[in-house]
Amino acid sequence: MHFPKSAAWILASVILLAGASSDWVAGAKAQTADESAAGNPDNELCLACHGEEGFGMPGDDGEMRQLEIVPGIFGQSVHGKRACVECHKDVTEIPHRTNLDRKVGCVQCHRSLWDTARKEGKTAEFARLGEVVQQIESYMSSIHARPNIDDQSRTNATCYNCHNAHYIYPIDSTVGARSRLEIPNICGKCHSEVRDAYLTSVHGKEVLLNANPYAAVCIDCHTTHTIESPEVDSIKLLITQNCGNCHDEELETYTGTYHGQVSTLGYAYTAKCFDCHGYHEIQRVADPASKVHENNRLATCQKCHADATEGFITFQPHGDTGDFERSPHMWIASKFMIGLLAGVFAFFWTHAALWFYREYQDRKQGKNRPHVQIDKLPSGGKTHVRRWPAIWRIAHFFFAVAIMTLVLTGTSVLYGESAWAQVTMTLLGGPQVAAFLHRIAAGTFIFLFIGHLVYFFIYLTRNWRTWRVFGPNSMVPNWQDMWDVIAMFKWFFGLGPRPVFERWSYWEKFDYWAPFWGMVIIGVSGAMLWFPEITASFLPGWVFNVATIVHGEEAFLAAVFLFSVHFFNVHFRPDKFPQDIVMFTGAMPLEEYIHEHTVEYRRLVEAGEFEKYLVDAPSRPMTLFSKILGATLILIGLTLLVLVLSGFWKHTVAG
Repeated sequence: MHFPKSAAWILASVILLAGASSDWVAGAKAQTADESAAGNPDNELCLACHGEEGFGMPGDDGEMRQLEIVPGIFGQSVHGKRACVECHKDVTEIPHRTNLDRKVGCVQCHRSLWDTARKEGKTAEFARLGEVVQQIESYMSSIHARPNIDDQSRTNATCYNCHNAHYIYPIDSTVGARSRLEIPNICGKCHSEVRDAYLTSVHGKEVLLNANPYAAVCIDCHTTHTIESPEVDSIKLLITQNCGNCHDEELETYTGTYHGQVSTLGYAYTAKCFDCHGYHEIQRVADPASKVHENNRLATCQKCHADATEGFITFQPHGDTGDFERSPHMWIASKFMIGLLAGVFAFFWTHAALWFYREYQDRKQGKNRPHVQIDKLPSGGKTHVRRWPAIWRIAHFFFAVAIMTLVLTGTSVLYGESAWAQVTMTLLGGPQVAAFLHRIAAGTFIFLFIGHLVYFFIYLTRNWRTWRVFGPNSMVPNWQDMWDVIAMFKWFFGLGPRPVFERWSYWEKFDYWAPFWGMVIIGVSGAMLWFPEITASFLPGWVFNVATIVHGEEAFLAAVFLFSVHFFNVHFRPDKFPQDIVMFTGAMPLEEYIHEHTVEYRRLVEAGEFEKYLVDAPSRPMTLFSKILGATLILIGLTLLVLVLSGFWKHTVAG
């Protein structure tokens, strides 16, 4: 047993037991020995013993327990103005009883004080106490507060296992900032193996060797009080976000990859920071011991991609489209796609706005339809013209469903930070289910595309003598299309009559060729991302970065164009509003046909072939079904348009 050098302990005990005055304690309050004997010893009396250097007593296990409190340091702590017996409630006499409980109720004490502050309306005055109570509530749901697996009578860690109750300082104070550097050692009392690994890392060296207060310590990654097992998905995602508190640029570029997009959606099965860089033994990238060093990178990739090849090494998980020096391929791809999007939307949105204005003005003036006497036409009582055979109408339906599925499943990942994307992904069953649906839709798209090419090949072999590349039935653009564009803009500005068209107008040809472009850009890039091991076997890893950019940007272009420009051209311009059902019925009203395709009509009449295209009006059930189906697809498309644009805004502008 160790006693203080002075006789203060003995003297204090004698005086207390004798009921003598305690005025001899330096700086003590006016407090009598009778009050102390009643169970209220003041701090000065406690420090008469515990303030002695080296003071200690043997514990229940026979080991010496250090019980020294440094008065000056304790007095400056957040607990310095509290009475010792407020925490050590079992201390009611000196000398202390030998069977003391020694448990201190940190949780109960702080909660009680906060309840009192709330009742007295002093929450603003004790705001810091309120923060502490919130931290306590977080702790109570953490893994530290749960019963120890080996000893259910105690928790995994309680307040004083991490905090020295006598020397607690605000973290933003000078002393508190210095104590931050001791956190690895504090956590290491229980997690010794983790501490040893951390000591070898770039973070550990900065903290423990260089005393760098800005280097990451345990609480920066695992949080302070809401600590949970790192095996829990939500904690894996939280740690990834916490990495971004220091490495913000790296987190931003990571979220641009598929790995990061899935993590943003709230799913933890794709690679995160620690899957590539390691956990507690993280090293600088240039360090040969780093898991992402060029000599070790392939092995790291193969932890998830078992068949990964050398091409994976040059993949840039932190490639930046704004940094030409580090990521030239991404910079070029990004700027090309931005230019493409800007050019397409600038032209066609302007085209749509002018078209709406001119067509609306013509409708007000009664010029929207020509005066055609239908009963005098050689129609034989038939009032419609066959525009689309059944095979094309069926193909169009499946094409529309495939496109909408691709947009929904794809943009939900692309704009994963949007609330609607996360809800959608939950309803779909997660990114893996969404990826499966995405590929089914992509396969449908490819099947229809190839089927169309086969159909065209068969048609060409049967009609090669009469078919002309730039003929009236061909979708190949010709010089007349350019003159039609010019004539259309003249009409927009009231400088000429509304142009008349052949079988296909220039905007219909654009709609036709867009899937060909889309198949090249979206299809090829999607296939690269779908089969990364095959792609990387003959291409460098940076093509994944480029493929991700062009796949996402082209998908955005296709979705917005289809559900704004295409919908306007077909359904929303004044002559067509609220919808055109020709693609579903296959037949166009005769008057509308003559108005829309005057040149073809004249050509067919002169050739004596017009009557073979005339058909009866669609039946009432067919018309009703077509209207319902068309309205449903239009509503879905407009909903997707709103979601995509809101996701784009949050991702690109607001984000």
